[in-house]
This record gives sequence, C-alpha cells and structure tokens, in this order.
Amino acid sequence: MSQAHRPAVSRRHWAPVAALTLALFSVVLVSMLVGSGQLDAAHSLAFLLSPADNADAYVSMVMTELRLPRTLAGLVIGVALGVAGSLLQNVTRNPLAEPGLLGINAGAALGVVIGISFFHASSSYSMLIWAISGALVGNGAVMLAAQVGAASMTPLRLVLAGVAINAAFQGLTSLLLHDHIAAFDQYRYWILGSLSGITMEAVSQIAPAVLAALALAAALTRPLSALTLGDDSAKALGHNPNLIRALLSLSVTLLSAAAVALAGPIVLLGLIAAYIARALAGHHLRNQLLYSAAAGAFLLLSTDILARVVNRPFEAPVSAVVAFIGVPIIIRIVHSNRMFN
Repeated sequence: MSQAHRPAVSRRHWAPVAALTLALFSVVLVSMLVGSGQLDAAHSLAFLLSPADNADAYVSMVMTELRLPRTLAGLVIGVALGVAGSLLQNVTRNPLAEPGLLGINAGAALGVVIGISFFHASSSYSMLIWAISGALVGNGAVMLAAQVGAASMTPLRLVLAGVAINAAFQGLTSLLLHDHIAAFDQYRYWILGSLSGITMEAVSQIAPAVLAALALAAALTRPLSALTLGDDSAKALGHNPNLIRALLSLSVTLLSAAAVALAGPIVLLGLIAAYIARALAGHHLRNQLLYSAAAGAFLLLSTDILARVVNRPFEAPVSAVVAFIGVPIIIRIVHSNRMFN
C-alpha cells in the first residue's frame, strides 16, 4: 500500500515545485522584456537571444545596467523577505508575523536614517550595517514589549506590540529627518520601497548577507521543527529553545535588513509569501521555506512589473502594489480562528 501511495505523494510534492519554477522563470523573462528604458519587447528579446551580435550601445545599457540589476534585486529581495516571513511565522506560531509588522523594517529604516543623518552613509554596504543594527533593536523592542506583564507572548500581543514600536520608530525617524533636510531628500526616495535605480554593485554587496542568512536558516530547520512542538518537546529532543530563537532572530534580521538596505521597506511581502507556502507545503517546514523563497521572488518581480506599466511613463512604488495585494490576505487571516489558537 505504501508503494501505491508513493507516486501520488510524489506528484503532490512536485506539482507545486514545477508550477512555481515555471512561474518564476516566466516572470524573470517578462521583467527583462518590459519596463525600464524606452525599449520594446522585440529588441529586448533579440538581445537576450544573441547579446554578442547586438552592437547597439543603448540596448546593451538598458538590458545590462537597468533591467538585469533590477531583476536580480527582485529575486534576492523576494527570496529574503519570503523566507524571513516564513521563519517568523513558525518561530512565533503567528500567521500575522512579518518583518514589516514586527518592528524589524521600522528599526532598519531608523538605523538607515541615523546613518545618513549623522555618519553620511551612502553606499549599499554602509546602509546594510545601519539597517541590521536598527532591525536588531526593533525586533528586540517588539519581543520585549509583547512579554511585559504577560505570562506568555500571544499572537495578538505580538501584533499590538509591533504596531506600537512601529509608530514609535516612525516618530523618531520623522524627528531626525525634520532636522536634517539633506538626509530627508535621500530618505524620501528610499522609503517608497522600489527596485528602480538599483545597480549591480549594490546587489553584489547585499547578496552575501542574504546567502549567509539563508544558510543559517537551512541549518536551523530541524531545531525549528522541534521548537514548533513546544519548548518542552524541543528540550527533550536535545535542543536549546533560547539559542534557537536567538539564531533565528539573527537570520530574520539579516534577511530583512538586507532587503530594506537595498530597496527600502516593502511591507507584507513576507506575510503573503509565507501564507502561500503554508497552503502548499502544510506543516513540512523545509518545503515551507523553499516555497516561501520562490513565492517571495515571484510576487516581488510580478508586482514590480505592474509598478512599471500601470502608470506609464511613470512608475508606482512596488511597496504600494504589494500592500494592495496583502490587505485582503491579512483580513482573511484575522477572520480565521488560527490566529488565536
């Protein structure tokens, strides 16, 4: 009987993998064919099929300096935020846990503003350092606020603490920008959350941090699976719950801060990707992380394409498009009993 069921199980596993792979390949291709630069899809496709035979300097510039870095950035950031959302939801057992809702993005933004205002940070690497510092503070503040005066950290308390810390950090950010006009000029473009203008140099500076955080997350899948059963079960299996949470927090912070440093805050992408991954993978944690990575990359590139074409010749902030999609999903989760179980 087990042999009879094995093909069906295999098909159920590989069907979503194949679908996500095909969807991701398709959206990468579309991202390279449309958008940045006044270049039609036919010329773009001709360049992709035979770049060595294309001597047009403008075509080469649009494809290699505008669209390629933007597409790669979408992949890197989408994977980072998707995995970060899935990790947070599993470690907190909260379907609303997401870097943008739990103080991480707001902390990263505050860190970047401090770096710009007082230390003249401008490179992607310096932005990353300040974003990581702020994200660590933001995440720690939310966790502390959610536990104060309570026997346990419930999902609702965590969300409310995130709202409060987000508001506090945004207020501090506004105060700093009020006194630093030059920093505000740089910040107001960055805060919109966009893939426009990202260079290959910036992607190459941020990608190692994302890869390191992904490697850490992959190494923690088994301990995290034990932790989802409860602290007592994790201890019985030989794991240290506090150490697991600390390392997972580090991974989530690196992933979120890298995304914020590269493209600005893009809220709700992690929540949506994790929601899709959980629907596809069920309780299988490793599959959840794989699906959330693919879903995050697909969603960010898809919404970025929409942001490019929805209001031509202008571009809409990709964060606004993501938020528009994410709100109905939040409402659906809030109305389900899972949030309060």
